[in-house]
Amino acid sequence: METAARTPAVIDTSALINFLRIDQVRLLSVHPAYSFFVTDHVRGAAFQAGHLTETAVDTVEEFRTFAKLTALKRFGLGECAAIAAAFCRNWAIAMDDSNATKLVNRLFPGVRIETTPSIMVALIRVRVLTVAQADGFRNEWATYHRFRLPFTSFIEVL
Repeated sequence: METAARTPAVIDTSALINFLRIDQVRLLSVHPAYSFFVTDHVRGAAFQAGHLTETAVDTVEEFRTFAKLTALKRFGLGECAAIAAAFCRNWAIAMDDSNATKLVNRLFPGVRIETTPSIMVALIRVRVLTVAQADGFRNEWATYHRFRLPFTSFIEVL
C-alpha cells in the first residue's frame, strides 16, 4: 500500500506490543488510513524493520513537550516520546492505555487517538482481515497476553 497517501501516526509501546505478541506487525504496514512511525524511545520494544518507520523526537518543541510529560511522572519514556511527536506534528497516536488516553485527551485535545481495536476495525473494513481472523487475534490476546477487549466479537464494533 502506498504510504505517501496515508496520514502519519506514531504508535506507542502498548499498541505495538499487541501486534508483536501475535506476530502481526505487518498489519500496521497495510493500514488504510495511517502510516505508522515508532519513536526512538519505543524502538526497544522490538522494532521490526520494514513494517514501521522510525522517527526521532528531535525538535525544540518536541523536546519541551517530552520534558513536560516526563516531569508529570505519569507516562513511560516511550509514551512521552510518542505523545510529544503526535502533538507537535499533528499526527495521530496509537495507544491502548486508558489512563494515558484520558490524560492525552485532557492535555492535548486535538490529538487523534487510535487503539488496537480501531486499527483492527479499519483493517476489517478494507478487507485486509476478516471478522473471524480479527476475533482469533482478540481471543489470542485475551488467552495468552492478558489484553482483553470489552466485546466478544469485532462484529459488535463494526
